[in-house]
Order: sequence, then structure tokens, then C-alpha cells
Amino acid sequence: MSATAGQAADGVRSLADRFGIEPGMVVMEMGYDDDVDQDLRDALTDRCGELVDEDTDEVVDAVLVWYRDGDGDLFELLVDALHPLADNGVVWLLTPKAGRPGHVEPSDISEVAPTAGLQQTSTVNAGKDWSAARLVLPRAARSKK
Repeated sequence: MSATAGQAADGVRSLADRFGIEPGMVVMEMGYDDDVDQDLRDALTDRCGELVDEDTDEVVDAVLVWYRDGDGDLFELLVDALHPLADNGVVWLLTPKAGRPGHVEPSDISEVAPTAGLQQTSTVNAGKDWSAARLVLPRAARSKK
């Protein structure tokens, strides 16, 4: 069986693949609460090890931001996520899907992300209750951060 087939058969691996998380990456998590998708967290920690919290002094390769409508100012949260982020790092903004408590309108994300200095490149299914928007620094801003 090929690695790709094995990863497709093992849902845990395909979630980490979808998020581009590799062994040895440092991944920070913000906004954790008891409603997060534990299967996704398990898949990511299986791939890269423990997630670090927002008090880390490390430069991070990715930031997982769990955000629900009513969690506070999205702009400030995204700016906070940028501080430890490597120039080529990625912010994954995880929000509840439509019809779930705390749903965030996609238009809210597309309005706030550029103001915070990020651009949205894609959206992925992050579990039965969560969607994830992939946000990155624009190429021109990467060395200026």
C-alpha cells in the first residue's frame, strides 16, 4: 500500500496532511475550550508532538486559532497570532460551521484578515463541527514582519 493510500485510509493522517503539519513543526494553539475538535487535535499532536500555548517564546510554524462568534475581537486575536509566527508560517482560523453555536460568517473573516495583515488562501473541512481558513502573510510582508 502506498503512503498516500495509507494516509487516506487513516483519517488521523489525512487531517494532519490537510493542515500541512509535519514532524518537528512547532504549532501554537489559541482559543482552546471543551468544544474543540479532539480528533483534529489528536491528529496534529500525533504528527508534530504537543501543541504549545500562546505564552510560548518559541517561533512557531503554525497557529491554530479556535474562534467562535462572541469570543472577543477577531482582529486582535489574529494580530496576537502573528507575533510568534515564522515568516513562512500559517494561521489556521477554526470556526464553527454554519448552523453550529458560535458560527462566524465567512465575510467577517475575509474583512478582518487583510486588516490584520493576512490573506486567506483556502478553507478546509476541519471536522464535523469546524471549518478552517488558512491565513498567511502576503509574500511582500514576509520579510518585513
